[in-house]
Amino acid sequence: MQLEDLNVVLKVAEFRSITAAAECLNMLTATASAAVKRVEKSLGAELFIRTTRQLRLSAAGERYIPNCEQAIQMLDLARQNVKEDLDIVDGELRISVPSDLGRNIILPWLDEFMQIYSGVSVKLHMSDSKIDFYRDPVDIALRYGSPDDSGLYGFKICNVPRILCAAQSYLDQFGEPTHPNDLINHNGLLYQLRDMVNDVWEFTHQDYEGVISVKMKSDRISNDAEIVRRWCVGW
Repeated sequence: MQLEDLNVVLKVAEFRSITAAAECLNMLTATASAAVKRVEKSLGAELFIRTTRQLRLSAAGERYIPNCEQAIQMLDLARQNVKEDLDIVDGELRISVPSDLGRNIILPWLDEFMQIYSGVSVKLHMSDSKIDFYRDPVDIALRYGSPDDSGLYGFKICNVPRILCAAQSYLDQFGEPTHPNDLINHNGLLYQLRDMVNDVWEFTHQDYEGVISVKMKSDRISNDAEIVRRWCVGW
């Protein structure tokens, strides 16, 4: 039995599936299955009861898994304490970032970070979709807005102000709006975040009283903010 086998067993217990655990750990199903068998052989007991439709913990598994999880946590803590004492930064960082932020801002930062900490490897996931931290193998995710899951807590990094912009070629063809209400006659480039299309644009200005909301018309919608940016720049 190898120490890494225990992580596989914990994932199988979490997902109730060897295939799902293997996918989460980025390994072959056969490799994960072999790890489970090595642990069971070492213990002399089956941890899982396998049927054609499901996989569940055996009585031995019910007793073993909580202790196994505590042991792994203690080993991880001990390893982390040693690294902190020696000022060692290494390991794999799994990070998920929005497409536009990742390509235009985060990538150069990661390159600089990895030059300083050569022992770190990065697995970068670019997506504007919601992240499930219980299912997706991600350590940290950067997203616009607040988490919509009450079980998650997010740290606010900065404000992201919104500005109205257009390509000069578009303005030359369709004219320049002088008031937010003029936008009802224009074509907007719309971004869809999760299932919501952001087609209502709100404006505040010292010359305006209150907030002016304009429902935009558009012939282009994307759930990828980088695509929206490229549409604008490439007009």
